[in-house]
Amino acid sequence: MTREPLTPDEIAFWRAFNRAMLALPRALDADLLHEQRFSMSEYSVLMFLSEAPGRRLRMSELAAACTLSLSGVSRIVTRLERAGLVVRERACDDGRGWDAVLTDDGFGRLEDAWPDHLASVRRNLFDHLEGLDLRRLTAAFERVAADAPPPTPCDEGGAC
Repeated sequence: MTREPLTPDEIAFWRAFNRAMLALPRALDADLLHEQRFSMSEYSVLMFLSEAPGRRLRMSELAAACTLSLSGVSRIVTRLERAGLVVRERACDDGRGWDAVLTDDGFGRLEDAWPDHLASVRRNLFDHLEGLDLRRLTAAFERVAADAPPPTPCDEGGAC
């Protein structure tokens, strides 16, 4: 492990990156709430379900995909169930666990929100990355994410 000090450029990048990691999710969430009355977490759950085979995922798989704890994704799914956008069904493979299943109404709601979300992502992120090599940047962030530990219940702001 290298313990040499960061260069001034590295310090500047780290500070800007840290601010962006906090500001970007807030901006995307605020835009979705304003335009669609929908949180970014709810959008993510619907998105991952829409991409899954049969539009269904085991709750633990959905939590991992959303990088949320199982209890966190369970609360979101409960809200989406109340709105008729998701249902829970016994897991097909063993019947012990539960799957979250995207309803047709949920898929329609996702389709309605999608254009506003993409516009927000472009405005809040990609408009600021013009001229950068996105493939290299993507590869770098994929390496960072691959080395990160999985989320814990404390990651949602709970006391540890």
